[in-house]
Amino acid sequence: MSEKFDVIVVGAGPSGNAAAYTLAKAGLKVLQLERGEYPGSKNVQGAILYADALERIIPDFRDSAPLERHVIEQRMWVMDERSFVGGHYRSEDFNKEPYNRYTIIRARFDKWFSDQVQKAGALVICEMTVKALLRNEQGRVIGVEVEREDGKIYADAVILADGVNSLVATQGGLRQDIQASNVALAVKEMIFLPRETVEARFNLSGQAGVVIELMGSISEGMVGTGFLYTNKDSLAIGIGCMLSDMKAQRTTPTELLERMKAHPAIAPLIAGGETREYAAHLIPEGGYKALPQLYGDGWLMVGDSAGFVNAVHREGSNLAMTTGRLAAETLIELFQNGNEPSAANLARYKAKLDDSFVMKDLKKYRNITDTLDKQRQFIGDYPNLLNQAAHTFLTVDGQDKQSKEKEIMAAFRERRSLFGLLGDAYRLWRATR
Repeated sequence: MSEKFDVIVVGAGPSGNAAAYTLAKAGLKVLQLERGEYPGSKNVQGAILYADALERIIPDFRDSAPLERHVIEQRMWVMDERSFVGGHYRSEDFNKEPYNRYTIIRARFDKWFSDQVQKAGALVICEMTVKALLRNEQGRVIGVEVEREDGKIYADAVILADGVNSLVATQGGLRQDIQASNVALAVKEMIFLPRETVEARFNLSGQAGVVIELMGSISEGMVGTGFLYTNKDSLAIGIGCMLSDMKAQRTTPTELLERMKAHPAIAPLIAGGETREYAAHLIPEGGYKALPQLYGDGWLMVGDSAGFVNAVHREGSNLAMTTGRLAAETLIELFQNGNEPSAANLARYKAKLDDSFVMKDLKKYRNITDTLDKQRQFIGDYPNLLNQAAHTFLTVDGQDKQSKEKEIMAAFRERRSLFGLLGDAYRLWRATR
């Protein structure tokens, strides 16, 4: 392939598709390379689609995208071994068009997104592994080399959107090797149930859906969370914990998932279902402090490749699509003005990110990972004590409520002193400022 492109996009996940679509729609000559057998074959996610991020790229996406259910209810469960304390938010405002969030099945959605990329004019080639970046004598990236004979492909700029591993970026010296302390290992299963069963168990009708986020005992002392999402005729269930914790405890995500599925609160929701899909993947969890250099002479980095995940709010695909779009818009502006994609000019990409919710949210939660890693009582003691307190106070056994309150406070003081409790509250507050 001897022809030259305006931009090469490496990867066909949400960030790569967002970048390739935006570039091609603006009339640029775009090549998108995907190492998987088809777009989406290497992509794994819960999966929640955030409408705003995609709407800014494809305003009428709802007319043709393969969407499962629009989310009208969010549940948060803090669990111990046999119970949970939870909060629910359900709103009819979320049941009005245009809907805010959707559950999706990534294999179907990614194929649709890739079709839009190709209709916009980009050339998409799958089963093509990029093994190196091409540079000129000055060190500027001028293309990529792929695993094929005469595999050098040239472009004015390269966008790296090849996922959390991003071997191209690592081997090219654009970022360090991924650290176990900055990444989570997650597993997900698709459990199929009749549509009427899904709706009955989650109090749903029509296309409305529920998402449940889980924390506490299910992570078995490790920093991690679980989830359960409703599709039309299936449930997506999964759990992820920090890779460094899993290595230290010598456990596997599969074992964690099986134990989570057996929890008394989870088992009835998935009972009778048929597991047809299983997948595992890495999630960048380092946050703001772990972000690498995001641009340089002739290149930009987007999505999971750069670590754009908001672990606190479990948001990733919206950050991926937004960073892909902003990278594309940066290049479009440069090319339209006749400017070269030098590092100095591509600094506009970082400025756009800083002005967006992406960097503002990551900066807000920049200390949360360190706080949870060092203060494990938030993961173990407090979920257990919270459930113990609820059980004690709600058990009607002839004991007066004032005595129960004293019993609850004694249980907390047994684990943490008053100063410890106040210190923990302050640390958690500081971690989210």
